[in-house]
Amino acid sequence: MQIAFRTHDLGVKGLDAAVEKLHNCGISAVQLVAYKFMDEIKYLPGGIDEKSAERIGNALKEGGISIGLIGAYFNPVHSDKEKVARCKQVFKDYLKYSRLLGCPIVGSETGSFNDDKWTYNPLNRTEEALQTVISTFTELALYAKGVGAYIGMEGAAGHVCYDVKTLKRAVDAVSSVSDNVKVIFDIYNYLDSANYADYMQIFDQGLKTFAGKIVVFHMKDCVFEDGKLRQVAPGKGMFDYPVLLKKIKEYDKDAVLVLEGTTGDDIIPCTEYIRKIWEEV
Repeated sequence: MQIAFRTHDLGVKGLDAAVEKLHNCGISAVQLVAYKFMDEIKYLPGGIDEKSAERIGNALKEGGISIGLIGAYFNPVHSDKEKVARCKQVFKDYLKYSRLLGCPIVGSETGSFNDDKWTYNPLNRTEEALQTVISTFTELALYAKGVGAYIGMEGAAGHVCYDVKTLKRAVDAVSSVSDNVKVIFDIYNYLDSANYADYMQIFDQGLKTFAGKIVVFHMKDCVFEDGKLRQVAPGKGMFDYPVLLKKIKEYDKDAVLVLEGTTGDDIIPCTEYIRKIWEEV
């Protein structure tokens, strides 16, 4: 098992500072989102190139840091089609240089018709939306296959692939054309005020549905307050972590657990919390 953090959740800027922070916190893995913690890397076509990818990859490797996932998240159903085209090219750039960076998997969520808000819109749950997502990710998967890489798809309640079943439809459709599709699984993402009490059943559904395809688990926690779910750091909410981690360990003893959104003073205690439970279950 590896406990990982998004590079931009570390609260520092630049490669050297990130590696130092990881060492100081006893962390040896990351979800790399280069343009969010390196000012010189822009989220634009050509923003990452061979030279910068090699520099980043070498620095992390020399620092003993592995990469569980490369993030190049974008909204495939955004109303600005020129923006979608630019984002797809950025995604392809990361696929092209993924092995130099140190991880062959580049991931994204499936987007929302609310554009940059990434929140629920009734249009998200239409067949047209799903087919747009399938078409977009099929294009990316075919490109990835040509450069020896993989794509990762992540669902969320407010997005087009809003539940396990819908993400499976998308993954199966893309996989029928190209067999290099993986899944990023985040149980919190699938929850809302109507189904949050059923999180363990949804978690079990995801493990069964995506057997053999999950490459990263996003680990969060939550509380239900004033009629809404609110994310909190692992161990500070309603999730039964001993049960969740036992299920993950049975699924994959080498699982990559990304504590997505855990920051600041929560980083070290949450890392210790997860590691302690994992050793006990």
